[in-house]
Amino acid sequence: MEQQVQHQQSNPFGGRDMAHHVNHGTVHIEQSRAVTEAQGKLLLAKQFPRDEALAYSKIMTSCQRPALAAVGEYAYPRGGQKVSGPSIRLAEELARCWGNIDYGIRELSRQDGNSEMEAYAWDVETNTYSSQKFTVRHIRDTRGGGKALTDERDIYEITANMGGRRLRARLLAILPPDLVDAAVHQCRQTLAGSSQEPVADRVRRMVEAFGRYGVKATHLAAHLNKSLDDCLPEDIATLQAVYNSIKSGQAQAADFFTMRSHEGSAGDLNAELKQAQSNTQPETQGA
Repeated sequence: MEQQVQHQQSNPFGGRDMAHHVNHGTVHIEQSRAVTEAQGKLLLAKQFPRDEALAYSKIMTSCQRPALAAVGEYAYPRGGQKVSGPSIRLAEELARCWGNIDYGIRELSRQDGNSEMEAYAWDVETNTYSSQKFTVRHIRDTRGGGKALTDERDIYEITANMGGRRLRARLLAILPPDLVDAAVHQCRQTLAGSSQEPVADRVRRMVEAFGRYGVKATHLAAHLNKSLDDCLPEDIATLQAVYNSIKSGQAQAADFFTMRSHEGSAGDLNAELKQAQSNTQPETQGA
């Protein structure tokens, strides 16, 4: 599966080779419409430039909302280390508050068994454009092997899920890095200290949420290397990022939680977690 990532300082609208079966008249009309629409966006951006101080204030206010903070970060294991970062939900909120950003996911073409997709983000004020083309196979991985998808809704869900992850990367490519870091930090502060709910009750709700994926309280304690009775608000923020990744399907529960040698077989635990997770259909996201 080939991927192509483009970063350029130019207007991304240009001619493309067209297949013989394409109605060239219709394509010409759509190209003219797209150019006119793009010129309108550029003109509006110049007439109404963003107020960066106001945009920053709006972002911090949004990140102080517990609902956004709870889904603002993801985490997944890679090479024996944990990788974390802003989720697609947070990236979309950053783009909304920052303003003058056009972004989305579109299907370029569809053939039997796969779709050619593009995720893009365009800062129309600075004319910075970032896009990524990728191919999504119409297959869902199951324990019994790949299952071909034929239902239109299933195809939409898998393309939207795969596209959301690329869209997050494209948005983060054009947003100021220090702005993104400040938003993630504010989300973690919100999860750690803004709730009036006792920590013990928040831990109990977290255990219940992880239980849907076969993860028990002992697994969470081993992951944090401490008793859940000693949990701090910062630990809840860490677990929340892990939960977001499992829920969105970016990672499996077994990627994070293993039993210690005196508690049982790690291999048996991983099999148990995968079995529990296979019975839970992950929600469509972008992570």
